[in-house]
Amino acid sequence: MKPIKINEVQEKLDRFVNKKVYVHVETTNGAYASHFNDKAYNVGAYVRNANVTFSQAKIVGDGKVFRAGLKMEMGWIYAEGLTDWTIEDGAKLLLAGHDREGRLMVALQISETPFHY
Repeated sequence: MKPIKINEVQEKLDRFVNKKVYVHVETTNGAYASHFNDKAYNVGAYVRNANVTFSQAKIVGDGKVFRAGLKMEMGWIYAEGLTDWTIEDGAKLLLAGHDREGRLMVALQISETPFHY
């Protein structure tokens, strides 16, 4: 993965607008929180292969940390805290947010074909 550059990622996001796509969204602090602080809560969310169509996609941020949103007919999907991106298999857009130690904190992935599970 490489650091997010808004113009490059926005171009990739725009390729999925008004297409039926599969989305993976994940947030976690996983076991990271409780391993170092027994009073911390583990939190997370995981959605795999949600089949959606969105009419708008936007990525914004301060140059280090970003938020990407997908506007659907009846709502939004968004991920905040994104730092890195890549294209997998020539077509799947993978966006991720990693903490200072490189651990995954958030992921947003978009593909025209289902993700493996």
